[in-house]
Amino acid sequence: MTGYRAALAIGAAAVAPLVAPTLRAVAPALAGIGDPQHVALTFDDGPHPSSTPDFLVRLERLAVRATFFLIGEQAAAYPKLVRRIVDAGHEIALHGHTHRILLARTPMSARADVRRGYDAVATASGVAPQWYRPPYGVLTGAARTVAGDFGMRCVLWTNWGRDWTSAATPQTVCDTVARRFAGGATILLHDSDTRSAPGSWRATLGALTPLVDACHRRGWTVGPLAEHRIPSEVAP
Repeated sequence: MTGYRAALAIGAAAVAPLVAPTLRAVAPALAGIGDPQHVALTFDDGPHPSSTPDFLVRLERLAVRATFFLIGEQAAAYPKLVRRIVDAGHEIALHGHTHRILLARTPMSARADVRRGYDAVATASGVAPQWYRPPYGVLTGAARTVAGDFGMRCVLWTNWGRDWTSAATPQTVCDTVARRFAGGATILLHDSDTRSAPGSWRATLGALTPLVDACHRRGWTVGPLAEHRIPSEVAP
């Protein structure tokens, strides 16, 4: 977890001041603000056979589809699981190939990571990813350019659950998402602990039903980014 916290601290210094609430104002498309009657549900860092199948079962019970931001290395390691995600009706997106923070890469290395990740995810899924979310939410110009070259839109998030920590519980995940929660939100969660505290995914899984129920009580539908109607981005 030391490496994760260090990278997150670097990412926070670079981008967090823009994420909430500034990014919503200056770049709402990049933040993931969409249809005010819809909430986009997204998962990072998968897939992994010890956890992702449980999320697929839970989402099926909830009759909810989501967007899975896959790590290229994970997709290449578990292509059958990637196909299960697709066959269940979920949207496939890219979260980089190795999940190394882009600020630690040269522009050439960042571009290579996006290319490798795109190829790995597209090969495993049989689907061309339409969305790119950089590791730790830190987006560089080089990565943004090559993502566009591959036809992918960049998107971050408006709400997260801080579900990567060993202290996370279903209640803390729900409470954290609920801060500044509104229709049109894009929620960031994790369907695996490949880059998080061991077993932290269980807190996320436990939070899914109450989160979806909370959205429905407010009259919001829940689904993937493809249904979120994010307006065309104007680059900041």
